[in-house]
Amino acid sequence: QVSLVESGGGLVQTGGSLRLSCATSARTFRFSTYNLGWFRQGPGKEREFVAFINWNGERAYYADSVKGRFAITRDNAKNMAYLQMNSLKPEDTAIYYCAADAPPYMDYTDDDNYDVWGQGTQVTVSS
Repeated sequence: QVSLVESGGGLVQTGGSLRLSCATSARTFRFSTYNLGWFRQGPGKEREFVAFINWNGERAYYADSVKGRFAITRDNAKNMAYLQMNSLKPEDTAIYYCAADAPPYMDYTDDDNYDVWGQGTQVTVSS
């Protein structure tokens, strides 16, 4: 079964940076045809949309809470996606998930529309 694998999480102080990575676990996974999203779930909270990048990397969108601090990118040649997180705040503490949406593409902010998920990586921002 195809899945995604996140890495790069950890403990960081307020104002610090982390770079999350997302890779596919299967060579046959047509990574370049999927739109990708990052979601997060904080303690006691529902999972929420963080960032989106379309299949060819030409379009990216962000939640208002991370706009200007986070950047989503992808490298289809390497079957990798990234989430650069700067100026981190304690409220960014969450498990971060990478997800892939196969065609036909739907509402990118709705996690129900994503077909493949990773197991998540913990990000903790200390005050």
